[in-house]
Amino acid sequence: MATIFLPGENFFMSDFDHSMLPTGFQFAAGHAGIRKNPQDDLALIVSDSIASAAGVFTTNAVRAAPVNLSAEHLRQNRGKARLIVANAGNANCATPNMETVAIETARAASELAGIPENQVLLSSTGVIGEPMDEAVIPRSLPNLWAAQGRQYFPNCARAIMTTDTVPKMHCCEVETKDGMIRLAGMAKGAGMIMPNMATMLSFLVTDATIEPEHLQRMLKTSVDKSFNCITVDSDTSTNDTVFILANGASGVSVDSSTENVFQQAFDELTRTLAIAIVKDGEGAKKLAAIEVTGANDDKKAKDIAMSIANSPLVKTALAGEDPNWGRLIAAAGKAGIHFDPCDVDIFLNGTKVCENGMRALFDEPGVQQTMQEADNSIQFMIKGTGLGCATVWTCDFTEDYIRINTDYRT
Repeated sequence: MATIFLPGENFFMSDFDHSMLPTGFQFAAGHAGIRKNPQDDLALIVSDSIASAAGVFTTNAVRAAPVNLSAEHLRQNRGKARLIVANAGNANCATPNMETVAIETARAASELAGIPENQVLLSSTGVIGEPMDEAVIPRSLPNLWAAQGRQYFPNCARAIMTTDTVPKMHCCEVETKDGMIRLAGMAKGAGMIMPNMATMLSFLVTDATIEPEHLQRMLKTSVDKSFNCITVDSDTSTNDTVFILANGASGVSVDSSTENVFQQAFDELTRTLAIAIVKDGEGAKKLAAIEVTGANDDKKAKDIAMSIANSPLVKTALAGEDPNWGRLIAAAGKAGIHFDPCDVDIFLNGTKVCENGMRALFDEPGVQQTMQEADNSIQFMIKGTGLGCATVWTCDFTEDYIRINTDYRT
């Protein structure tokens, strides 16, 4: 597995292990002038050959033009694509010319690559409602096209960042009887995170051979267990997008003999990137994994877990290292899922703090000390016959979250 960089760590482009990248892909990044600051804000991901493609998008009723156009391109081309164009600094959403910006970008990219427009997928992140010059991306694409190479994968990961503090990347390998399959992915996101999806982008590539319909099913399965199980602030964005391209360059097919191991690697890739997003939540200092067991089904367990994860009182208790289990059971109770509080045990970092819905005997200073760690765990156990379970990830709320979002546009 390749290194993934986390908040507070030093990042050097040379630290990324390019040998882990899937074959048959090129990358490029550069500054198009979309950001106010002179840093890269445009990225290209190019498959050497036409690839199977799949996508999952925001469920927000307000959707950015790149989301709508990409979904239409995937429909038109029955899950085939060659090229992803992504920009940061402007969401290309809720403006009079957003469709024109998206169309002109796809047209310019297709002309450079010599491919149909519907083999181009688009993604944007940044400020919503700010107009963007229709020519700003098209006039910058030729320079990026001329400078693409395998070594620029980390540059792309950095170019799509907004309030992120580090780029988020991960690679993994799958050994099969027919040879090696590689997967790699990048993601951005630090705020406006509550997938169904969230203001996060993730671009995944693999050199496996897999049919588009099969790839779409596997992507949906993986996203439901990763990106759709994280929250920073319960806000669902207008631009959320996950793409995967599978170009078959390894010569190894995903079939009945390799599907399970490939799905496991796929899940590891998306889960690692998803957790990295939460660790890098705006102003966050702590990660919390929230596990709910004993609900009537998995969906009800996830609803309870998300209700806990999104509670501002729970998140501020994490920030303050306060083992206030009452906030946990209260947040669970507002999820709209029936359970008997007298059947609930709660563990915080392995210590039982609630038993049968009441305070357990525990060493409060000792638990407070465990909460000083960067990683925390909450187990919410409903005793009985229910088999539903779910794990979600959240982060704490700090004053820095308010500062970052107060200053976002100013």
